[in-house]
Amino acid sequence: MALEDTNNKLLPPKHIAIIMDGNGRWAKKRGLPRTAGHAAGGETFRTIANYCRSIGVKYLTVYAFSTENWKRSEEEISGLMKLLAKYLREGLRDMEKNHVRFRFFGDLSRLSPELRKLCEDAQSRSAQYHEVTVNFCLNYGGRDEIVRAARSFAEDVAAGKAKPEMLTEQLFGTYLDSEGVPDPELVIRPSGEMRISNFLPWQTAYSEFVFMNVLWPDFTPADLDAAIEEYHRRNRRFGGA
Repeated sequence: MALEDTNNKLLPPKHIAIIMDGNGRWAKKRGLPRTAGHAAGGETFRTIANYCRSIGVKYLTVYAFSTENWKRSEEEISGLMKLLAKYLREGLRDMEKNHVRFRFFGDLSRLSPELRKLCEDAQSRSAQYHEVTVNFCLNYGGRDEIVRAARSFAEDVAAGKAKPEMLTEQLFGTYLDSEGVPDPELVIRPSGEMRISNFLPWQTAYSEFVFMNVLWPDFTPADLDAAIEEYHRRNRRFGGA
């Protein structure tokens, strides 16, 4: 039976992950540049993040920019980076009011020094907050994350800090970007596409996936509620009978 709060509303999963997809198609349908779609998608992120906090979601992980997104045009990449910087500055500005913790998954070394500094400031200054954590996957690829983690473990073995026989799933998890963050119970992908696109392959081994035929800029709290309702209809067996 699905758990409900005192208002008879389904309790959300502790950790929701979202592949924010469909910005470009949303803009194309309206004869707008792709950057306009990303701006609209940014406003949707703001709305959904606030809604998640209001209903008690503890962790929200969003796919902001993948390792493959560098293949896009310079204009689109520049627009995305400016948009990310804008929201990070706002997050820093409103941090004491919102009490949101920021974390970043991905290889930040390829970002501009300014954007990297904003990420570092947001992460360090918000570390004191524990009510809700927003994880931004930025220059992130799931395979890249696993390779970086494997490389870090190998370096520890070479330095005598670890032994190969020590490696377990639990230990390997401490080398991932998501160290200390519980795996997402629910992964949502709007836009109608039905693939994970290199998003958290290790962490989502037993997540429930909900694919929705709505472009991300049009995604609303009602859509999130619908995804949560679908999640509660699932029978999560984790490989058991």
